Formats: sequence, C-alpha cells, structure tokens
Amino acid sequence: MANRKDLKKAINYIAGELFTECVIISLSLPEEGKQKADKIMTDILEMQNEFISRISHTEPGNVKGFYKKLHEDFKTRVDEIIQAIGQLK
Repeated sequence: MANRKDLKKAINYIAGELFTECVIISLSLPEEGKQKADKIMTDILEMQNEFISRISHTEPGNVKGFYKKLHEDFKTRVDEIIQAIGQLK
C-alpha cells in the first residue's frame, strides 16, 4: 500500500488532469455549456478536497478496509466526472 503522501499526490494529479480537460473543453462551448463546465469544475475541486481530507483522517482499527473503500469511492466519483465531461462535448 502506498503511503499517504503518495496517495495525496495521485489524487491531486488526477483532479488536476480532470480540471484541465474541463477547462479546455469549456473554451469552445456556448454560454450554457460554460455554466455546466463551471459546475463540473466545482465538483472536481470538492472531490479533491473530500478525498484528501479522508486520507488525512484514517479510520483506526480497519485501515485496510478504509483504504479499499476510499479507492472504490474515488474510482466511482472519477468515473462520474469523466462521464459528465463527456456529455459537454
């Protein structure tokens, strides 16, 4: 298992890539699409803050289960955001 620092870096990297992708797409959208893109960018930042916070406060006693759940939740949330970005195009 990776240490907390590496997990936080990975989350920041993925969130940054998603945010950049959304910004690039929003540059070619009409005003309605830009508002949707702004909402998605806000969701990305909230997701990043949520998961960084969760890593900082690991559940004692069930560490392996905690990180397994964190990984599943993160994957699900990233998939939702990717799907939302795909619908902008």
